[in-house]
Amino acid sequence: PVHMVESGGGLVQAGGSLRLSCTASGLTFDDYAMGWFRQAPGKEREGVSCISRYGSRTYYAASVQGRFTISRDNRKNTLYLQMNSLKPEDTAMYNCATADSCSGSWSEAQRFDHWGQGTQVTVSS
Repeated sequence: PVHMVESGGGLVQAGGSLRLSCTASGLTFDDYAMGWFRQAPGKEREGVSCISRYGSRTYYAASVQGRFTISRDNRKNTLYLQMNSLKPEDTAMYNCATADSCSGSWSEAQRFDHWGQGTQVTVSS
């Protein structure tokens, strides 16, 4: 079976940084594009970022552009999200997921499968 395990979340003050990780098993990691999504209580799930299979193309939501950086290490089957200049509105549960590609409407969650359980990010003001 496929397992996706996110880690690295926590409580941080506004302006701080966190690095999220997502480690995958049970699949050939570089067969997939990878994405990060987030969902805050009472809000819809939001696509945060997507990275192509070998990392040559990255995509970001406007709300995180310039502050977040997605990357991957295919040797370690691991996806990362470096989050800088965090804001209270970044508070959410963050999940990683696989997709065939990031092309087109990459932020549509229904394009993704193999979701992890998520890691909570809380940014205090």
